[in-house]
Amino acid sequence: MNIGFIGAGKAGFSLGKFFADSGCCVTGYYSLHESSARNAANFTRSRFFGSPQELLNESDAVFLTVPDSAINTVYNELCNFNIEGRHICHCSGVMTAKEAFPDIRLKKAFGYSIHPLFPFSDTENSEGNLAGAFFCIEGDSEHISDWRDFLENLGVNVQIISGEVKPLYHAACAVASNLVCALIDESIELLKKCGFTEQTALSALTPLIRKNTENILKYGPALALSGAVERNDIQTVQKHLSCIPEKELYRAVSERLIKTARSKNPDMDYSELEKLLTGGNSQ
Repeated sequence: MNIGFIGAGKAGFSLGKFFADSGCCVTGYYSLHESSARNAANFTRSRFFGSPQELLNESDAVFLTVPDSAINTVYNELCNFNIEGRHICHCSGVMTAKEAFPDIRLKKAFGYSIHPLFPFSDTENSEGNLAGAFFCIEGDSEHISDWRDFLENLGVNVQIISGEVKPLYHAACAVASNLVCALIDESIELLKKCGFTEQTALSALTPLIRKNTENILKYGPALALSGAVERNDIQTVQKHLSCIPEKELYRAVSERLIKTARSKNPDMDYSELEKLLTGGNSQ
């Protein structure tokens, strides 16, 4: 399969490099930003294309690695050319293939959402880690098993999902990735009120975050759980609520944490702590 990319940002850069290093035929890149497309082509030892039509003519599959808001626009531009038999793919975590390519079967082509569960933090240092990433795919049933086999042959894990659950799937990814950033940022802000600088706060939290993450991945969230909520330590939680500015954030996360704590300690009665967190006995 000859794979081309429209869009040469972090995802397109990294995914193209991963494919190329895995022995796939990456035809090359087209982008509105010519310099980005040329850099990506050089990085993947592929070609720079001066127009979408040139790239389409040389590619069996075209990945639209552009911002979500531009996917429909780029697809509609491609529909000015003959896309029959082509596989048009996007990498959005929340948009379905049907939303992105609503009339693609009328054009005798096939649409897919192929989303790596991976944070693309920069353009040149992510591709080596994609081999350990999980890919979720959704789209036309006719060739979806071919895409699963293709990706699994590259050594990655693959899950096929339906379009109906795509928003729920993306929310799950956001909770484990983006929302964690907010919690750590809040922790840093609290430590700064204790006299830490931002850098010393991050340094102090690093071993805590790292070991906790290792335990979660090794044992699961329930067995890794420790702290005041897990111990049912109402007095400590009361002290937290008496001084923390973001009380609603603390309450919401801790309420959810009680569910995890109950699965670890099914004989412990968390009802009083639950009342405290829902406002029954709050400070």
